[in-house]
Amino acid sequence: MTASHTANASRHPVVLAITGASGAPYAVRLLEALVDLEVPTWLIVSSHGWRLLQTESGIANLEALREHVGAMAFDRHVTVFDDGDRGARPASGSARSSGMVVCPCSMGTVSAIAHGSSRSLVERAADVALKERRRLLLVPRETPLSLVHLENLTAVTRAGATVIPAAPGFYHGPSGIADLVDFIVARILDHLELEHQVGKRWGERAEPGE
Repeated sequence: MTASHTANASRHPVVLAITGASGAPYAVRLLEALVDLEVPTWLIVSSHGWRLLQTESGIANLEALREHVGAMAFDRHVTVFDDGDRGARPASGSARSSGMVVCPCSMGTVSAIAHGSSRSLVERAADVALKERRRLLLVPRETPLSLVHLENLTAVTRAGATVIPAAPGFYHGPSGIADLVDFIVARILDHLELEHQVGKRWGERAEPGE
């Protein structure tokens, strides 16, 4: 285990929520990266999130997700919570975490967070992240954006969240979809202050044939 992996493993858990906005490949890759970095992860998948994983990544259930990520590593680093259990650990401010990522984040979830409705564990955990002044990273993928969407995104930003739109750049010379996914996942990991080797940074453009 490297020094960076040791530091990551000793952190408080990262809460990762997957909701029903398009963008399942981002969620799966992010979970893979967190597990690879040995980051303790509290995973919450909404009902629409499971439908999304099935539709976009062919992952129909928890067992399929475990196998995709690697069952042994998944069991070692990931704790799964039911989105309907608003009494689970991520719902309490006394349960310490390193912050929360909602990836992808539906506009319905953005709205609930902006207005503090907390109808589910995902929404309550996000509410906790804000009130405890912890990192809250929201990864929406919606286009075009209505004024309602923009006002809700402004509200969550004013409340302390960071909005990371799933809008990858092209300056790194991507050779395929995986490179575009890694671009966004790398930005999320950066904002979680994790040391990682995902994607290419500015000045690390891929060479022809790579």
